[in-house]
Amino acid sequence: MPEPALSGRRAQAARNDEMILAAAREVFVVDPDAPVSEVAERAGVGISSLYRRYRSKEALLRKLCGDGLQLYIEIAQVAVAGVGDPWDRFSTFMARIIEADVHALTLNLAGRFTPTKQLQRAGREAEELNRQIVARAQAAGALRKDIEADDLTFVFEQVASLHAPTRERTAELRARYLTLQLDGLRAPASTPLPGPPPTGDEQRARWRPQ
Repeated sequence: MPEPALSGRRAQAARNDEMILAAAREVFVVDPDAPVSEVAERAGVGISSLYRRYRSKEALLRKLCGDGLQLYIEIAQVAVAGVGDPWDRFSTFMARIIEADVHALTLNLAGRFTPTKQLQRAGREAEELNRQIVARAQAAGALRKDIEADDLTFVFEQVASLHAPTRERTAELRARYLTLQLDGLRAPASTPLPGPPPTGDEQRARWRPQ
């Protein structure tokens, strides 16, 4: 059954919320220290309207990162449940995460708010899905054996750090360098990786308030 349409006031509130979140992402990915007033201005809403929805900048940052983490989980769940060629499943998962651009939030917002227990649980779920994705690809002989699940985060962040003057050019560059990364991830490995892989503790430490 289709969901009932929202009333005029509720529909406007929902539109305002979408505009606020879109503006917040644009503002804070470029400048995490920007004031909330800049978000309101870009969203075209009053500052009081923004604060009725998000009582603080920290609450807004938590919402942004929570939504990004949930999107990551949804994409990873599809990868875990998928069938077909193991390498195609793995590389499609990597490409979809890059296209979703969730790691731009990690790069810019980690350590700027206190994660809730709900966010921590979601983070653990994402870590477990990563482990399943890596284990399956390695068991199939598609992914090199010296890769750990925590390596994926840093691969994503390296590609997400690429920016160009336009979204289209940014997408082209990210696709280009993700392809280079995937060639290095594919089995068999031609060169051993130096040093130990990153740990979960190292990943989580970045989210502690600065």
